[in-house]
Amino acid sequence: MPVTDVNGLSRFYEDLVIGEAQVSSARSLSQEDILTFARQYDPQWFHADAQAGKHSVWGEVVASGIQTMAVWRQLDHEVAGDIAWICGVGWDRVRWPRALRANVPVQARSTVLSKRLSGTDPTRGVVVMRYELLDTRDGQPVWTAEGTNLIRRREPTATS
Repeated sequence: MPVTDVNGLSRFYEDLVIGEAQVSSARSLSQEDILTFARQYDPQWFHADAQAGKHSVWGEVVASGIQTMAVWRQLDHEVAGDIAWICGVGWDRVRWPRALRANVPVQARSTVLSKRLSGTDPTRGVVVMRYELLDTRDGQPVWTAEGTNLIRRREPTATS
């Protein structure tokens, strides 16, 4: 049975091409966004207290790693929301090479690294993606990971 999203559009395992990259629009967080999130979900002082953050190694409050990943997820959905996802099964090589600061525009980039048919279920494929949240000012990453995902196949008998 073919699967489509609510708009009748989906990219299936067969449609994904190794090396294909998708880039989202840009978004930034205000200092208040960072403080509000941190106070609720990650109350470390260098995320949740603007005055104390001035004495951190960053010289200001910075977004928590959890918030950084949440921003990536929102932006990635713009470019990957039409994929016929089953689920993610793991992330590897998760890194935060630089802090996400207030008012810094970032965008998500997702690149297909590899794909193979599932060895246990002919209705799905396994796709490894490189995920990045990039500072749009210089293209450098603030967060990266590689994700292994299960993706629906358009037709279980396809040979892709």
